[in-house]
Amino acid sequence: MMNCLAIDDEPLALRLLEFNIEKVSYLNLVASCENAFDAMEALSANSIDLVFIDIQMPGLSGLQFIASLEKKPLVIFITAYKQYAIESYDLSVVDYLLKPVALERFIKACNRAHELFLLKSGATTKPVKTGRDHFFVPMDFGQHKVKFDDIIWVKGFGDYLKIYLKNEAHPLVVRITFKELEIELPENFLLRIHKSYGVALNAITSIRKGSIFIDELELSIGDAFRERVEEVVLNKRNRM
Repeated sequence: MMNCLAIDDEPLALRLLEFNIEKVSYLNLVASCENAFDAMEALSANSIDLVFIDIQMPGLSGLQFIASLEKKPLVIFITAYKQYAIESYDLSVVDYLLKPVALERFIKACNRAHELFLLKSGATTKPVKTGRDHFFVPMDFGQHKVKFDDIIWVKGFGDYLKIYLKNEAHPLVVRITFKELEIELPENFLLRIHKSYGVALNAITSIRKGSIFIDELELSIGDAFRERVEEVVLNKRNRM
């Protein structure tokens, strides 16, 4: 169960947020606040795992409030203004939802937060992905659909990933971590070969001289990943 806090200075928007939270079985609404100052008191008095918060509020904005926290819970912004999206992702938020928010889109954001919560808490159970062939990544103030089978390899740089896809000249550039990406993918789909590289196991064409090859592309295997790469590749061969 995730303890959550709802913050919005518009009473009707806050009531709708409370209604949506009630629809999600693993969320426990601890408090609702109409300003950031009341939210500070609620955070001090309670253990909060997830915050749903508006951005434009009197006195202290949602961005200012989250930036002021030394120990940040997971955060989902819900706002009518798309221009703060880039600034919000600098705070490593889970998602950025634009009002009015459809229940399906709200639940998708909650599911993402729940998976991150389980990961942080050390839970080892991986979500079942049966029947799903795609996932969504945050891009251009919205969500971009990515099919598992289209992924070739992934490169990390800073707080971003470049996801290289079949039949695409340029990679997708998204602000997520490798761990967050691996949550979305089927188990054993992505093979980490370097602290900055991951490859789709089915895209590998050969391995030689400490490198993974995807057709003509050569990617070096990091020393810390050699044993794992050999183990995975050997198991794959034994299954063929």
